[in-house]
Amino acid sequence: MKYTQLGRTGLKVSRLVLGTMNFGPQTDEAGSHAIMDAALDAGINFFDTANVYGWGENKGRTEEIIGNWFAKGGDRRDKVVLATKVYGNMAADGDAWPNHDKLSALNIRRAVDASLKRLQTDHIDVYQFHHIDRRTPFEEIWQAIDVLVQQGKILYVGSSNFPGYKIAQANEIAARRGGTIGLVSEQCLYNLAERRAEMEVIPAAQEYGLGVIPWSPLHGGLLGGVIKKEVQGGRRASGRAADSLANTTIRAQIQSYEDLLDKHGVEPGEAALAWLLTRPGVTGPIVGPRTPQQLESALRAVELELSEELLAGLDEVFPGPGPSPEAFAW
Repeated sequence: MKYTQLGRTGLKVSRLVLGTMNFGPQTDEAGSHAIMDAALDAGINFFDTANVYGWGENKGRTEEIIGNWFAKGGDRRDKVVLATKVYGNMAADGDAWPNHDKLSALNIRRAVDASLKRLQTDHIDVYQFHHIDRRTPFEEIWQAIDVLVQQGKILYVGSSNFPGYKIAQANEIAARRGGTIGLVSEQCLYNLAERRAEMEVIPAAQEYGLGVIPWSPLHGGLLGGVIKKEVQGGRRASGRAADSLANTTIRAQIQSYEDLLDKHGVEPGEAALAWLLTRPGVTGPIVGPRTPQQLESALRAVELELSEELLAGLDEVFPGPGPSPEAFAW
């Protein structure tokens, strides 16, 4: 496994991030523990989760699965850089009691303690805001975070799904307040088929020293060889990937993508991950395997070297928006 610093911090993290969103809904506890063991054995030390994972009446279940894995011992907790998130409504029926969601100081304090209990640990390494809160000022948010850092309950803070201007606002206010280093990472939707983050989010993250952690690196499976699998009688596309393939223009684009990679003898899913690892500012993409076999495929991407010819071909199939303001101004 290869490692890098998380943004401007001294924290060393793996170039692949283990996403745990499938733990509970898609993969049972025993299977989830097997995947985490395999990830650790492979050198992946950065695990990502969220308090709402498990979804519906099972919100929090994913954190519980991870906590039970930590409880097995074997230095599991000490070897993991643990990231979780706060913002979402934790009520099973979706009807949150006032102050039981978003980023008020009260909810942040309550959510941290609840996550620590489920995770069976005394601290969270990277505590991430899962969404912007348009009503809570950053002065209040940072004051709450400062207290938690002083208490040793969290070490670093990251954002998720933030626009560029909110990254700037959050860190400018942190700098004015002093005593906090502000956001150190941004977790955003970014992949070959969805490159809008290159316009504002990634430049802002680079300017303020945030590590970029792309989620959905295969765009819901669309970049994982869906047409090839369909032709070979394998697992058919579902969800976002199936909806996208119903569009004839997108289907033609994905066919061109798969044809290009077939020409170069590279597996689509591995190429999509390897491409992200070449992008400026990217710490590592989040991979969310449902099985150990899917994890093995992701691991191969870390060692995969994409030729300049292939990289140019990928840009032709999936042209990015270009830098701002040029991308939208002229």
